[in-house]
Amino acid sequence: MKTAGTAHSKIGWQGLGAALLSISLPARGRLDIFEGETVSKIGLVDDEKGDPGTRTDEPEVSTSRAGRHRLTAIAFRFRVGYFGLFCLFFTPIPLLDLLGSTGPVTGWVGRTVFGTDAVPHPDSGAGDQTANWVLVFCVLVVAAVATVVWTAFDRRPAHPGLRAWFALFLRLFLGSQLLSYGFAKLIPTQMPGPTLAQLLERYGDLSPASVLWLQVGSSPPYQVALGAVEVVGGLLLFVPRTAVLGAVVSVASMAQVFLTDMTYDIPEKLLSAHLLLIGLVLLAPYLRRLADVFVRQRACEPLTQPPLFAGDRKNRVALGVQVALGIWLAVGSGSDRWIVWQDQHGPGSARSELYGIWDVRDFAVDGRPVPPLTTDESRWQRLVFDARGSATYQRMNGDLVPARADFRPGGQLELAAATATDAGSPRPFATLRAERPAPDRLVLRGNLRDHPVAIVLDRVDPDSFTLRSRGFHWVQDYPYFR
Repeated sequence: MKTAGTAHSKIGWQGLGAALLSISLPARGRLDIFEGETVSKIGLVDDEKGDPGTRTDEPEVSTSRAGRHRLTAIAFRFRVGYFGLFCLFFTPIPLLDLLGSTGPVTGWVGRTVFGTDAVPHPDSGAGDQTANWVLVFCVLVVAAVATVVWTAFDRRPAHPGLRAWFALFLRLFLGSQLLSYGFAKLIPTQMPGPTLAQLLERYGDLSPASVLWLQVGSSPPYQVALGAVEVVGGLLLFVPRTAVLGAVVSVASMAQVFLTDMTYDIPEKLLSAHLLLIGLVLLAPYLRRLADVFVRQRACEPLTQPPLFAGDRKNRVALGVQVALGIWLAVGSGSDRWIVWQDQHGPGSARSELYGIWDVRDFAVDGRPVPPLTTDESRWQRLVFDARGSATYQRMNGDLVPARADFRPGGQLELAAATATDAGSPRPFATLRAERPAPDRLVLRGNLRDHPVAIVLDRVDPDSFTLRSRGFHWVQDYPYFR
């Protein structure tokens, strides 16, 4: 500390503070870490101008701020590496599908590190496959190594240009995912209602995932509302002016999706968790301003996205490209789901020729009637025809067995096991001739497991099930739970 009678006319306390800082900080970017402040602002008071015997604590504060800036830069570099690779591998755009080519890598890492064969299953449709978890582990390791190398060669405390482009990259990825899944619900095809066979299943035999799927599918308006939220959030992300609002909507929507995935064991937890994290990353720079508006009731700066270019013309072109990309993805997702809807519910939907639930009235084998005993393993209780090419028969104990149904010329029906064998298509276990003496009566005659059979069945009205016929009621004097 300076004392009376001592003068440092050439260097002074301010110059000494700058000299000390130059020793402790890298030569490159010493002043940048203070966000434009000069050393004279953060140094100590000058001999002639300052108060003798007075010293500020600003150098310590500035050093602490410099450390925070370094940690922020390291965290940003890790986000770029981790989320950048994740988005490339899990993009919903078919032209950029890289997930299918990761089998050799995930297989080797799975066997070497985790002792399991992490091979992708393209026919699964599940996002939480072992191969995907191993792939995310690989992405995590690569991102960590890349962050270390990047930090060793680049000491800049901030990357404003890269930050703007990376935010755009995350917005486009999150928006495309929301449009893809949103239109699958807005045009309710992701979670279809219960099939005819599922109406006969025991509730206790359903998995939690099936319960959620059938619950949402049983209420198409609810599914449409869920999809509308995702579509709106996705579209808002493609416009810079509404991107923050889109991120808010996306976080709320993905939080609900992640919660249901976790609580109903839906095999998409890996993706929904990352979509939620990406939404939070996009919101992070604006949380203070949002808190000023909604919590502190204060005015805040505009919630604008960082510009991609220095010139206004280039930024306007970039805006047009983003909006055009959003429209293209929305039209593509909507048209794809409309085709699926037409296949499921349109006039040309793939329904079976004998569509319906058929109760077995009479069942005769070798010319002798078989009584309806629950212990009989050969007798049928019901026969269900829903989608074309498939059938389900219900045993007397209530078990539902899916089968492949092939209709041949002349009204001949062949039933075979639903799963193929190593030898190819399974041999039919039933060859029957179908007759319809009345619209609600079906007679099947032929061979069942090498025995002649004659089966008489009556059609069941699907609307006789409460789930399909209950409908909506504004006024209910008592709750209706069955």
